Amino acid sequence: MSTYQIVTYHIRRFRVLIVILCMTAASVSAYAQSREELQKKEQDLQRELIQLNKEYAETQKNKKVSLKQLAIIKNKINKRQELVNGINKQVRQLDETIFLNERDIYRLRRELDTLKVKYAQSIVFAYKNRGSYEYLNFLFSASSFNDAVKRVAYLKSYRQNRETQAETIVKSDRLLQDKIGMLSSNKKDRLATLQVQSEQLKVLQDDKLEQDAVVKQLQGREKEISTQIRDKERQRQRVQQAFNTIIRREIEEAKKREAAARLKAQQQADAAGKANAPATTPSTRPKSNEPVTGMTSTEKNRAYTPLESTPEGREMSINFERSRGGLPWPVSTGVVTAHFGIEKIAGTKLTRRTDGIEISLPIGSTVRSIADGLVVYASEVDGEQMVVVQHGKYFSGYNHLSSISISRGQEVKAGSALGKTGTGIDGEGLLLFMIMNDKSVPQDPESWLKRQK
Repeated sequence: MSTYQIVTYHIRRFRVLIVILCMTAASVSAYAQSREELQKKEQDLQRELIQLNKEYAETQKNKKVSLKQLAIIKNKINKRQELVNGINKQVRQLDETIFLNERDIYRLRRELDTLKVKYAQSIVFAYKNRGSYEYLNFLFSASSFNDAVKRVAYLKSYRQNRETQAETIVKSDRLLQDKIGMLSSNKKDRLATLQVQSEQLKVLQDDKLEQDAVVKQLQGREKEISTQIRDKERQRQRVQQAFNTIIRREIEEAKKREAAARLKAQQQADAAGKANAPATTPSTRPKSNEPVTGMTSTEKNRAYTPLESTPEGREMSINFERSRGGLPWPVSTGVVTAHFGIEKIAGTKLTRRTDGIEISLPIGSTVRSIADGLVVYASEVDGEQMVVVQHGKYFSGYNHLSSISISRGQEVKAGSALGKTGTGIDGEGLLLFMIMNDKSVPQDPESWLKRQK
């Protein structure tokens, strides 16, 4: 093999090693990021489970089991199952990382062995050709002065390449040792994660047994619970009717304000001799007025309702929609004990319907607005204090309040205090939270609110 071929070969092997190093660094970075995300989610779930355990312990002080107790334990089971699923993902991720590290170690060992062999060959070659005659002969056999200069540079790069070979071998050995250490750490992490998984599965099984016991006790009180559900259903219907009335009233008032504004504009146009100027219809957004920055084409082409006939109304609606999935919760603590929609009571033939979500929490907890808006109702409904805040064409409702700290017509910001929580039919601390649109269609609040921490 010629000197040129030896140099070229080692340069190529060095580039291959650099690629391996880059790929290894990228895979380690991606693994660390993904593992960090899973662990953060696990910590969030653990905090939620701690809160649920506290709430469940409070319900156990009442010797008589309740639907609230069943709802909390179901929540615990769901969160625990989610936690176990997350741990399973971590185990699978660790298995994949261990496989990749073992593969990289195999490749690095082969590469290191090859580098050592070739380095030894280059040392032997240099020793055999250590005499000055071979180098002089190589230089004087050049066809021109430029060729001789190139050969001098070539010999210099050959010497440098030997030094690079030695450095590459050292770096490769360090990387190999790091990989071996990382593999050992991964295997320890896997064992620890499997231990946590086993513990969580045992707790999950205990929770399911506890749920079965609660369901069995509830079955013996089915008539009593049925009466309670009927009372709550009548209450739900009255609240729904009141909410619908509030929305219809706001729409009618918005139409009147819009008609008055159009009449005033028409009168001004008549006075200016422009009686034939086209009027802006409420269903079309004026192109000359862009109150919301960065609007998408969908937002620009949407159909606007009378509640959005003003720039402020349009801006409020669009900002509310943009915040979907990230709106703050109306309370800083509590557990959702009744989710949106129709829910079957486990172990019975009974069902219950909720137009929002019921949050169980201590009596007297502060209730806050989930977004900027205008208070359109702050009074009593069916013996319960309720606040309704308008956000453009959307409305958020807060029911079962013991006191109200704002009044109708007041503008509020996200996080503004609206009042304090009261009690539900069962006498325990409760907040009924709802979201509706201008069509009086209930929305699932949990799809609008951000995930609880």
